[in-house]
Amino acid sequence: MEIDPTQAEAALAAEIATAAAERTPLLVQGNGTKRGMLRPVQAARTLSAARESGITLYAPKELILSAAAGTPLPQIEAAVAAAGQHLIAEPPDLSALLGSGGQPQTIGGVVATNLSGPRRVAWGAMRDHVMGLRAVTGRAEVIHSGGRVLKNVTGLDLCKLLTGSHGTLGVITEVTLKVLPAPEATGTLVLPEADARAGVAALSAGLGSPYGVSAAAWLPADAADRVPELAGEGAVALLRIEEFAASVAYRAAKLLAERGGRGRILDDATSRAVWRAVRDAVPLPARPEDAVWRVSVRPSAGPAVLAGVPDARGFLDWGGGLVWLAGPATEATHRAVAAAARQAGGTWMLLRGPETLRNAVAVIPPDPEPLARIAQRVKAALDPAGILNPGRLQAGL
Repeated sequence: MEIDPTQAEAALAAEIATAAAERTPLLVQGNGTKRGMLRPVQAARTLSAARESGITLYAPKELILSAAAGTPLPQIEAAVAAAGQHLIAEPPDLSALLGSGGQPQTIGGVVATNLSGPRRVAWGAMRDHVMGLRAVTGRAEVIHSGGRVLKNVTGLDLCKLLTGSHGTLGVITEVTLKVLPAPEATGTLVLPEADARAGVAALSAGLGSPYGVSAAAWLPADAADRVPELAGEGAVALLRIEEFAASVAYRAAKLLAERGGRGRILDDATSRAVWRAVRDAVPLPARPEDAVWRVSVRPSAGPAVLAGVPDARGFLDWGGGLVWLAGPATEATHRAVAAAARQAGGTWMLLRGPETLRNAVAVIPPDPEPLARIAQRVKAALDPAGILNPGRLQAGL
């Protein structure tokens, strides 16, 4: 099915032009499932990027899919699954964690936030699979970057700039993604590892093995108990293998044997359920009143970050490189998280918290001065009136 995006883009551009002329700040969102992330946006009006929905192009043999930004993610996942394919970055559904259940997330929202799941450790982030984008900037200009082929050198690579920009540089109207064949089967090694450092060592060994591990996580006992399939196991290291059924069985058995046979292998259905839970941060022992952080560091530093915030609880994904933390929604806890991330040479994101906290602290690390100047110039070039999601990432931007 072909959808012509130009008419909707023209209407969107007209709205943005009016807002820019009036200096009216706009809250840019899809279905609003991620409104609770980062800093609150103080805006006079909401600009919905979910007004256009539908798959505009799907060529399974070419491994390419294009969709309007407002297309619900489940619709896209169902379409590619019917052709035996999947979205590579395994985007998480954080609606339960963010308290925004109800409406499904849109593909534009996933790309705008650069959300990636457990497969990111082996196959890259969402931005690595965005082949093309169409968007309307804060200048009310329609731009497009990339194309609908896997190998393209069309113009400037604005795809990576807009992916993860949280709607602060432009309103994404269409996304083109690379897709891949879905694995026939999935198997997971469950290894008892009570200590985080030993757990990360096991994850590193698995990822460095020749057996094609596609995801690696360590869950302490309280996190594992939140996943029904792992309840009562204690702290565990999880290693996933995906491929043809016979290959999964062979490689999982070999990897388990190299670990001295200490552990067990989950079947396909159980493995998929466990990794959906890890993808969506179900293991995170977060109380309703807690704040939630994502800390990204080198995998070997993950255990130190996890231990470096005594008031917080969490688990490790991406081989130890992604630290999920939940703790008291206070500035003191936030400072402890930021300090632990800095000491480890990493970065952090305040994913969830009350508006008072999100307004009071830096929700992402401040850029060094040279990068801050570049960010300001990019913002001025694409949104000179500063009307698109003002303050979402940093105060004043």
